[in-house]
Amino acid sequence: MGYNKYLKWFAVASTVGMLLILLGGALVTKTDSGMGCGRHWPGCNGQLIPDVITAEVLIEFSHRLVTGSVGILILILAVWSWKSIGHIREAKFLSVMAVFFLILQALIGAAQVMWGQGDFILALHFGISLISFASVLLLTLLIFEVDKKFDAENVHIGTTLKRHTIGVAVYSYFVVYTGALVRHTDSSLACKDWPLCNNTAFELPRNLYEWVQMGHRAAAALIFVWILVIAIHAIKHYKDQRVFYWGWIIALILVSGQALTGMIVVLTKLNLYFALLHSLLITLLFGLITYMILLVSRNRTMK
Repeated sequence: MGYNKYLKWFAVASTVGMLLILLGGALVTKTDSGMGCGRHWPGCNGQLIPDVITAEVLIEFSHRLVTGSVGILILILAVWSWKSIGHIREAKFLSVMAVFFLILQALIGAAQVMWGQGDFILALHFGISLISFASVLLLTLLIFEVDKKFDAENVHIGTTLKRHTIGVAVYSYFVVYTGALVRHTDSSLACKDWPLCNNTAFELPRNLYEWVQMGHRAAAALIFVWILVIAIHAIKHYKDQRVFYWGWIIALILVSGQALTGMIVVLTKLNLYFALLHSLLITLLFGLITYMILLVSRNRTMK
């Protein structure tokens, strides 16, 4: 049975809104606009609406407005989903996760503005938002009954694919954290060459910034190889199960784009558009992997 069309549109709007929150947060970080409103929250520079508008103020204040507005959408979506699709096993859990982690990321952002936070704590901010996005995305997929369209209700997952899926999901979050750490420690241009820090000579990183940068590159390289292995496995063994066959092919395309944009960001010395595309691709990849985790959690057949 199809669900209320208004619920579907509301779910789409909430998912797009979460994407805007994630990209807005990345924009704030990449443009160093985090203190655009000074040490004031939820107001901006001591005012409810700032009367002096600079680029930093516009970026930071707009991000706050989007976060607040989308937060209301997600709260409504969570309650609506609880009532409309609460009979689906994951719906109530995802509703709680979407709201909880959205509030948590907002509080961390507020704490940074009011009191400041260490770089290693701030790096968690993007990842926490990512969990909220993934929860909203999965709710949207359930509302649109994607499971039925791809016959995902009757999947059979072998032990190998199951273990790979769980492992790469956990590891992808670590990769996200290392990428956020690069931004928050100002390590983005610590290594101006690619793929090595210095292509003229192989040597270990010489300071913390180079270790952070090269650590992220190594982590990103490993997830690319890992998803390539999973995609090959899915192509060989899951041609009759479209959700896995196409899911991991799309994951490989996304992680390839992630690696490519990461390289371009370094070589163009932090081009803003490629940097935001880099954030968008990891967001979509993480959302796709969490859907695979949902399917794994439903599977009862071990091969």
